[in-house]
Amino acid sequence: MTDHQDETRIAYDGVVELYASMFADRMESRPFARAMLGAFAELVRETGNLRTADVGCGPGHLTSMLHESGLDASGFDLSPAMVEHARRAHPELRFDEARMEALPVEDGALGGVLAHYSMIHTPPGELPALLAEQVRVLAPGGLLLVSFFGTEGSEPIRFDHKVTPAYSWPVDRFAELLTGAGLVVVAELRHDPASERGFLDAHLLARRP
Repeated sequence: MTDHQDETRIAYDGVVELYASMFADRMESRPFARAMLGAFAELVRETGNLRTADVGCGPGHLTSMLHESGLDASGFDLSPAMVEHARRAHPELRFDEARMEALPVEDGALGGVLAHYSMIHTPPGELPALLAEQVRVLAPGGLLLVSFFGTEGSEPIRFDHKVTPAYSWPVDRFAELLTGAGLVVVAELRHDPASERGFLDAHLLARRP
């Protein structure tokens, strides 16, 4: 798991300021995504374990939203430039450089994991191992919210993302991967596309038994 991750890291290192300016207020125009994030935060609070990781946090805007929702949120990202930007923008929060399949978090420590469009660059064959890592760090009863580009059909589709190549997924197939990782899917939301590509915006909320 090195070549595509190195490419992804380099690509995002090169667009930090532009990416941050584009996405800083984007959730204000995305009511469905905002609603799922709110539901996720509420359910994590109900577990009593407020410790939450925003994996693939980028410039840290969603980490900050989780913090404002009452969670003990920290962010992890592959891109050191993104991590540095997040630290400057949100000095009250913790951000660290890390790969999503090797998080510097102890087993069963977290009440929640947020993966907001951060798994989209992972080749399909590597996604089960990445999901297994999220399960490892979740406490029993902990929640994972994954957002991604959804597509029709039966197979994931590779496409030219504006930053670096990415994959869209049939929502049912992605849900099967979550189940295979040992999670129970508790909510699903798919809605009209927010981009010119025509993919659905898809959100899956799952719990570790």
